[in-house]
Parts: sequence; structure tokens; C-alpha cells
Amino acid sequence: MLTHNKSIRSGRPLLISLLLGVLTFSVDFVYAQSNSVQDSTSYFTNPVGKGADPWIIKDNNSYYSIFSVNNPKDGNFIAVSKSAALTKIGSRKKVWTPPANAWNSKCLWAPELHRLGDKWYIYYTAGKSGPPYIYQRSGVLESVSSDPQGDYTDKGMLITGDDPQDDSKTIWAIDLTVTEINNELYAVWSGWEKNSDTDKTSQHLYIAKMSNPWTISSERVKISSPVEPWEIGGPLNLNEGPQFLKNNKDVFIIYSARESWTPEYRLGQLKLKQGSNPLLLSSWTKSGPVFQGTDKVLGTGHASFTTSPDDKEHWIFYHSKVGKEPGWNRDLRLQQFFWDKQGNPQFGKPIPAGEKIKKPSGEK
Repeated sequence: MLTHNKSIRSGRPLLISLLLGVLTFSVDFVYAQSNSVQDSTSYFTNPVGKGADPWIIKDNNSYYSIFSVNNPKDGNFIAVSKSAALTKIGSRKKVWTPPANAWNSKCLWAPELHRLGDKWYIYYTAGKSGPPYIYQRSGVLESVSSDPQGDYTDKGMLITGDDPQDDSKTIWAIDLTVTEINNELYAVWSGWEKNSDTDKTSQHLYIAKMSNPWTISSERVKISSPVEPWEIGGPLNLNEGPQFLKNNKDVFIIYSARESWTPEYRLGQLKLKQGSNPLLLSSWTKSGPVFQGTDKVLGTGHASFTTSPDDKEHWIFYHSKVGKEPGWNRDLRLQQFFWDKQGNPQFGKPIPAGEKIKKPSGEK
């Protein structure tokens, strides 16, 4: 009996160790499972989709993205997607198909979706033929209802020339965007100084005042040309893809420089001097590059901006090239950006594909 009791007493520590080992293993297993679930639900990776010239806008807790589809396989139309999550692009719904044999029947580029008043407006670029892309002009669509995925009517071509009263003097224009500054509506776009019979023509940024969402009411004013060392040096110097970005009273234009088909595509910045006239070149201060590629992320450009679902974070939505060879094979990427003490945006470096990124704050 004594020997038996001693054996039992001796086996107790072993039994306790075994039980503790099983418990520790169970806790570690559950913790590992928890981390695995957290990784899959708390993070995402770039790219978030295929395409170029991404535009996103947040409205009533939904994110709307807009895309142009212009290829023989899929057709020629503009579509709007809707998603509750910033990192997930929803299914696309076709909202407009251009008419045949018109000024805007071909080469549909870079649409943008804006809410002005109780209507939605889509600003887009198109031409009657191409390549060469020498007929590109800017047009605008107006929603029939308050639904951004509903039907739209074509409000026509915007007069992006030196005389807003004479549509025959409209000059080549792409990537048009709009915003309100001091309760006045303004348009900014990328254009040529004059029409040309070759698309190997340098592009500049122009601004003009609008009397309503489909009418330019002032002469255009050139506010940026590719003149800085970081804007030139390639086969064709360009300023294009302008987008407004606001921070309290500060107004910025974040635009693309260099050539979109090369790895050198990058972002520059114009900042409006507070209290100054947006229609004056002297009112804008240029800096850059403010966002550019690395050896792992190529050709970063044509961005748009939004906030996280809880509005606590700011995010940039941009495209990058898939490879180094010239061309327009691009994908879509998201990452958070910040503001410095002077109120300027700080975009940092583009995050490589496949690297885990914490999801936007408030995204379920």
C-alpha cells in the first residue's frame, strides 16, 4: 500500500504537467486561430483591383467607384460600383453608353462622380476617334434621380477653350474635375495650348469658373506646366490627372506628372494661397514630387481621395504599372496618408503588393 500510495503521489506532478501542457497547447491553438481570423479580417493587401484612373467618393456610408470600359471585348460604357467597404470594390452597374458617330463615341477615359446639390454629375473624357488621340474633349452627365447608379442624361461637351461663349474654339482637354471654393464652382483639367494634329503634345493644367455644373463661364487660365526637374526628362512632358484635396481652409490640387505609360509617372502638388484668387497663376505654389514609385511599385499616379468609414483616417486611391515595359497595364491600390503640422498632405512611400495593410478604421 505504501508503495502504491507513493506511486500515486509521484504521478501527481506528471499528471498536472500533462494537464497544463494540454491547456497551454489549447490556449496557444485558440490564440493562433484568433490571430489567423484577425489577420484575415483586420488587414488587406494591394492591389485591390485592376484598372486605371481610379475615382472614389463616400456618400451616406457607401463608397462609389466609377470606371470607364472601352475595349472591343467588353464594350464602351461608364459604370458605377457601390460598396460598404473601402477596400472592396462592389459590382459595377452600367449607367451610360455613348452615342454612335458622335464627338464622344470613342476613347472613353477617366470618369469622375461628383455630388452637386441634389444631383450627381459624371465628368468624363472622350473623342470621335483614336489613336491618334487628337480629338479628346471633356463632357458631363447629369443624374435623372438622386441615385448615383441610376440613369444619366448627357449635358454635352464643356467649352475648354479661350472663349467660353464659342464652342468651335474648344481645345483638347482631359481629366476634368470640379470643386467649390468660397461658394464658387471651378473646373480644372489637363489640356493643350492649342489643338494639334499629333497627340505627342505637351499637356498643362488649366482652371476656369463655372456658372453651373455643365457650363464653363470664364476664360481658362494656365496654372501649371511641366517645367520642374522632376516633371521633365521623358519622351513627353505632361501635367494631367488633377484632383482637388482640401484640409480645413487649404485647397490643394494633386496631379500626375511625367508619362502615364512609363514607371516614372508620379504625383505633384499645387497649393492655393489662402484668400487668393484661384484664377491667377500666382495664387498657386508648386511642390513635388509628393508621391512616386519605388523599385517595387511603379508609375504611381492619377489619385483620388476619401476617408475611412468612421471619417477618422484619410486614404489615397491610385493606380500603378504592373510592369516596367511601356504600356497601360495597371492596377488599383489604396493606402492611408497623413497631414503634417503645416496642414500639408504626407503620402509616404507606396506599399508593395502583397504586404499586409491595416484596414481602414471602422471598416467591418
